[in-house]
Amino acid sequence: MPMTEFTPFSALAGGALIGLAAVLMLGAHGRVAGISGIASRLFPPYADKHMAERIAFLVGLVAAPLLVLAATGTAVEQSMPSNFYLLGAAGLLVGFGTVMANGCTSGHAVCGLSRLSVRSLLATLTFMLAGIITVFLLRHVAGV
Repeated sequence: MPMTEFTPFSALAGGALIGLAAVLMLGAHGRVAGISGIASRLFPPYADKHMAERIAFLVGLVAAPLLVLAATGTAVEQSMPSNFYLLGAAGLLVGFGTVMANGCTSGHAVCGLSRLSVRSLLATLTFMLAGIITVFLLRHVAGV
């Protein structure tokens, strides 16, 4: 699997845009920009006046790589494992983890840490440690 080359300026710009989006959502609507919470509230019983905002937020996430392609003429490089079962297991584990942690990495790491939430700090440390262990085991032990 090819590694994506680190580009500090695009990483800084991307981080700034994510932070700006989180600040705007919290300031304008008083809500945290946690992706799992936004996505989960697209389904019943969450029918409220914020449905259009949720849809627009998620459409923006999907549209961003298309906008990069339109602006630069270069597609955003993405890679996925070809192992369907591994991908399915990963999705289930991530979903289970977001339910257990009462939020996802965007809600805890981006928004929770900026609000100095101890719960978000513990959740983020857990996410990161689990990710580090998983990558180590898959790459260096299992050779995937």
